[in-house]
Amino acid sequence: MRDSVAPRSTVHHSRFSTMRHTFNPQLVNPPFGDPGVCVDFNFEQRALLFDLGDLSPLTPKRLLRVTDVFVSHTHVDHFCGFDRLLRICLGRHGGVRMYGPPGFADQVGHKLAAYTWNLVQNYETDFVVDAWELDLEGGMSGARYRCHARFAREALAPSAVPDGIIVDEAGFRVRAVPLEHRTTSLGFALEEKAHLHVMKDKLEQLGLPSGPWLTELKRHVAAGAAPDTPMKVAWRDSRGVHERAHAVGELAREVLTAGRGEKIVYITDVLYTDRNLERIAALAAGADRLFIECVFLDADRDHAARKYHLTARQAGIIARRAGAACAIPFHFSPRYMEREEELRAELRAAHAGDLVTEDAA
Repeated sequence: MRDSVAPRSTVHHSRFSTMRHTFNPQLVNPPFGDPGVCVDFNFEQRALLFDLGDLSPLTPKRLLRVTDVFVSHTHVDHFCGFDRLLRICLGRHGGVRMYGPPGFADQVGHKLAAYTWNLVQNYETDFVVDAWELDLEGGMSGARYRCHARFAREALAPSAVPDGIIVDEAGFRVRAVPLEHRTTSLGFALEEKAHLHVMKDKLEQLGLPSGPWLTELKRHVAAGAAPDTPMKVAWRDSRGVHERAHAVGELAREVLTAGRGEKIVYITDVLYTDRNLERIAALAAGADRLFIECVFLDADRDHAARKYHLTARQAGIIARRAGAACAIPFHFSPRYMEREEELRAELRAAHAGDLVTEDAA
């Protein structure tokens, strides 16, 4: 069940469907390519990555916005893009936080240890990789690798993972759940805590322009700032530079509306079992967008089981059980290169409930 954190500053409420989304998630590759989703933030220079397969479609500018990476598991098609991310960001980026299954912190360290780092102390920016691994006991442990320390391993203090929450920031959280793929494959849910929308007509009435100050206001509200927190609104126009002093609570009441947050879920490389279905349905409950693998057609379900993957029909059944508003398929097997629409149609039919019975896993 999704919960919303109400900001302390009073704001109006309206339907989420009328608001511009905070997140812009897109598949990194076409559905027959490596799995992965890049989530750009619409109101700030930031992005999240789910899986690290082939990253060549992402420009350096886009990769330099990445702050957090969520890796389902380290099969090559989900992890080979680490090298491109490292090469682009080294010397130009302050660092990334990475999250993966058991053993992940060591695997990141092995990747970094494959290179010679005798000149990196010359870089002005110290690129830092924090690699966290989710254990199966409800906690996280991790390691820090710093460019200026030649990526020597530094232990990070273990962290608890209440209710699967591995990232918890003012505006959003990310949950993870372990799933079976003959190894642990993590499923992830990105949940916006509350969506804040600007009422442009109110801005005009107050004689205030749009600008970066609105992002600052949203951050204050999302962080639960006291209503009397002071804030300056500054802008420049043809008449010169202007500045006004306001309280956060006053501005929030006048120009913001709040609605339920958006939920985006990423599921790949899982076996169709009762336990996996139960965990995915709970993680993806009420998802606005569910990115889910559709590797095989259901006629090949026995082969899918041997490969520990889903069929399109099974993916659709999961989407229906979760109550997902939109299911976005990916990770198609190349054996169906000329039959893409069959995969999509099978998913749509199961999601819509056109199939009368749902086979037990």
